[in-house]
Amino acid sequence: MKPDLSIDLAGIKMKNPVMNASGPFGCGWEYAQFIDLSKLGAIVVKSITLKEQRGNPPPRMCETASGILNSIGLQNKGVDRFVQEDLPYLRNYNVPIIVNVAGSTIDEYVAVCDRLNQVHGISGIELNISCPNVKKGGAIFGSSSRSASKVVTEVRRVTNLPLIVKLTPNVTDIVKIARSVEIAGADGVSLINTLLGMCIDVETFRPELASIIGGLSGPAIKPIAIRMVWQVAQAIDIPIIGMGGIASVKDAIEFFLAGATAIAIGTANLINPQITIEIIRGLEKFLEEKGFEAIWEIVGKVRID
Repeated sequence: MKPDLSIDLAGIKMKNPVMNASGPFGCGWEYAQFIDLSKLGAIVVKSITLKEQRGNPPPRMCETASGILNSIGLQNKGVDRFVQEDLPYLRNYNVPIIVNVAGSTIDEYVAVCDRLNQVHGISGIELNISCPNVKKGGAIFGSSSRSASKVVTEVRRVTNLPLIVKLTPNVTDIVKIARSVEIAGADGVSLINTLLGMCIDVETFRPELASIIGGLSGPAIKPIAIRMVWQVAQAIDIPIIGMGGIASVKDAIEFFLAGATAIAIGTANLINPQITIEIIRGLEKFLEEKGFEAIWEIVGKVRID
């Protein structure tokens, strides 16, 4: 009998614990050319704001030795067009849909979540209080336990959907912030978002990103992400979606052992669009070979002697 990969993520029933990270995946239209989206545990939609945002000026991506530096700036079409144009398409895949929500004010977060709460077919909200690439909102809310707690409290008032909060690693104590959002009413946390970084063109002597500083993702941040997942898992009782540099089955297993209930894959999708499906199959094979009957049997099971 095949191992059971199904999980309950803050009330969201998933057939497996593998999803895409919100950033590079858009609303799935492009990736549907490469993979069967119905095979994913859930689809996480790129950040949606109240009104359309054009994003930051180019250039806004550059490749580093071990990851990608980006400063997209939450480019999206706004919540109303998302509901009208993308949501009907995503519903066809019969997969839980988690919408990543961003805002420049608490009122904007509340307005978007209130709108989504009235729409059929959304399984949960991932509250993005950790984007490093916008001047207003984003990581400003996620950089202190007080402001993180406040935005979660206000959003909690208008939605009964599972509320997952995406945290920034660009803080001194992510455990303290994770605890604060749990107390404020979050049903889960996602960690980590990107780390702040910078690249300089040695021919022009200018920063490679128009915004000068961007968010670093990919293999370089994986050890930091695993450390933070493990630390936070010791301190909270709500589930964790682990992310940050996952590019193989081995990477994914490390996150589960550290305490993640589910995982999300971002940058690796840009290199190998099949990576999510390959990791789902690889997890099944790993559990079978090790004699485990279900994925939950390895969650948080790192041995610390």
